[in-house]
Amino acid sequence: MDHKKKENILFLAWAASVIATLGSLYLSEVLHWEPCKLCWFQRIAMYPMTVILGIAYVKKHFEISFYTAVLSCIGGLISLYHYSIQMVPVLKEASQSCGRVSCTEDYFSLFGFITIPFLALAAFIIIFVCSLIVWKKHSKGVAN
Repeated sequence: MDHKKKENILFLAWAASVIATLGSLYLSEVLHWEPCKLCWFQRIAMYPMTVILGIAYVKKHFEISFYTAVLSCIGGLISLYHYSIQMVPVLKEASQSCGRVSCTEDYFSLFGFITIPFLALAAFIIIFVCSLIVWKKHSKGVAN
């Protein structure tokens, strides 16, 4: 994979993290929706990637993609769990309240399946796939 393609894929990962970060800030700071604990954990995984991927894109540090793949995998697993306890009735009933704001409530639902954790999961998947592609292609190029 040539240098420009890796740049474009890294930019896509950064753009996904920026959109996710701005979206979560809009929900909490403009709409005043208080995030639940699981939302906070997802933010903890997403917000640093906005800065890390931005710097990596500007400085062309493709090796950083290994770390963003790991971080997005962790965030994605949290999102998947959060989405599961919202959508799977057995899990919803079995889960306990996780704080002042319930993690099982879906304050936003589009088409009956798109919720806030679903959107976060989509962003984490985009970042993970992009990071994995860049990391594999970069490490293959370094080895040659």
